[in-house]
Amino acid sequence: MTEFIPYSKQSINKEDIKSVVKVLNSEFLTQGPIVPNFEKSVSEYCECPYAIAVNSATSALHIACIALGLNKGDILWTSPISFLASANCALYCEANIDFVDIDIKTFNISTEKLEEKLIKAKSEKKLPKILIPVHMCGQSCDMDSIYKLSKEYGFKIIEDASHALGGKYKNKPIGNCIYSDITVFSFHPVKIITSGEGGMALTKDYQLARKLQLLRSHGVTRNINEMEFNSDGPWYYEQSVLGFNYRMNDIQAALGNNQIKRVDQFVSKRNNIAKRYDHFLENLPLEKPSLLKDCYSSFHLYIIRLKIKNLEKNKLKIFVEMRNKKIGVNVHYIPIHMQPFYKKLGFKKGDFCEAETFYKQAISIPIYPDLSEEKQEFVVKTLTQLIDLNS
Repeated sequence: MTEFIPYSKQSINKEDIKSVVKVLNSEFLTQGPIVPNFEKSVSEYCECPYAIAVNSATSALHIACIALGLNKGDILWTSPISFLASANCALYCEANIDFVDIDIKTFNISTEKLEEKLIKAKSEKKLPKILIPVHMCGQSCDMDSIYKLSKEYGFKIIEDASHALGGKYKNKPIGNCIYSDITVFSFHPVKIITSGEGGMALTKDYQLARKLQLLRSHGVTRNINEMEFNSDGPWYYEQSVLGFNYRMNDIQAALGNNQIKRVDQFVSKRNNIAKRYDHFLENLPLEKPSLLKDCYSSFHLYIIRLKIKNLEKNKLKIFVEMRNKKIGVNVHYIPIHMQPFYKKLGFKKGDFCEAETFYKQAISIPIYPDLSEEKQEFVVKTLTQLIDLNS
């Protein structure tokens, strides 16, 4: 196989290109009509009334925290197995950050460990203001249990569904916010659909939606009903809060709006690829992804956990050799609490044992809608040979 096989990549067709070119030939490249159209498409798909497009999921997480009132001295909890943005958003607000260890089978926050931590935090009067459960690989966390705990312990919920557009929980689309205050999606090129870069925050709450809209665009309003002073004329606007320039532009939205039409097709293909992996990898010394019965995963990632001797040494060998064979394996993720920056905040190795065990074992192998059976078979054959050599 001479062509590089990435762990994930975008799927772009002629209609996607036409949609972008149409915007480039139009009057508006930004702050035009296409962003609201994209928001409406995602809102309808997720069965959630309000969707606010931004320039990245990181931005969406940031303004979601602000909209929910996260401030200096407050506490936010999230998973140690995620990209850094899931935790960094707390620090942007000068809040304190902590983590809840994962369920080693699903890679999501363990509800048992969450409840244990909440009981202890309540006794110490250190309860979180916000919890960010991360839908790792595209599978929903156990949101029903998390929601019930939120009512008992009084915290808000932001679903980090960056991996999970097109997935379902209890036969409902992820993003409907039945079990959360806000849900965040990513449209980075390796995600389920792409807008180049981009993200979106969804909510059922009009007041939260309005806060998010203001925060993404400098805190500026042109709505006369929201103004403190009398208008000077049609040009008049007011800044009501300290906001940011987090807007999505119409070029990005045009791509995203065309991609959302194919989201079910993309997710179906990903699930079919995952099923083939499940079959091909059946007898190898590894753990395949484990799915909850109430979940339909979008399979943004397919992560295996190696069960071989001399694990750390041989995982490195397998990883390097796969890359040498032009197979773009990856690791998702290095536990956040093990990063140098977070060690300076007081976290240390051994704090979240399941997350650390996961990291030692995990390798992400290629999965994306346009992955051919031939390429997938090459991935499996190469992986099998390397495992046999190192197990």
